[in-house]
Amino acid sequence: MDLYAIIFYLFSIVTLASAAVVVFSKNIVHSAFALLFTFFGVAGLYVLLMADFLAVTQLMIYVGGILVLLIFGVMLTSDVINVQMKTGTMQTLPAVLIVSALAGTLVGVFWSTDWKVAQNAVGFESTAPKIGQMFLTSYLLPFEIASVVLLVALIGAALIARRERKAS
Repeated sequence: MDLYAIIFYLFSIVTLASAAVVVFSKNIVHSAFALLFTFFGVAGLYVLLMADFLAVTQLMIYVGGILVLLIFGVMLTSDVINVQMKTGTMQTLPAVLIVSALAGTLVGVFWSTDWKVAQNAVGFESTAPKIGQMFLTSYLLPFEIASVVLLVALIGAALIARRERKAS
């Protein structure tokens, strides 16, 4: 096993273990902080896949923005410690059946697919210039449409929040 495989397994274990803590923890603060390690693990996997733009985007948007916002929301909410959460197992059998069928299908596809294995990359080439070139040539119209849609959604959200504030 080479160093690349060891680092891959390390990032995989960190990502899966922290994601399990996010899902199974009864304390929302622990879940929020475990989400931090999940996001860092995914960014590390992106780096190993030589997707530098996605790794930086993962760190800046998810860790730098969304997670910090989530943690502030959790910390500033009153009565976070004494929240009563219902953890009953109402639909366990259907959930186990669906998850087993999905897992069996995924394992079957994994083992029956003839995976193409690339040779080791000699040099590292950044993906950011290629993405920028494609945004400004081939995908300019969809990129601009997406930016207009996001702008309209932001303005709409501000108007809705403003109306609700005046009504109360």
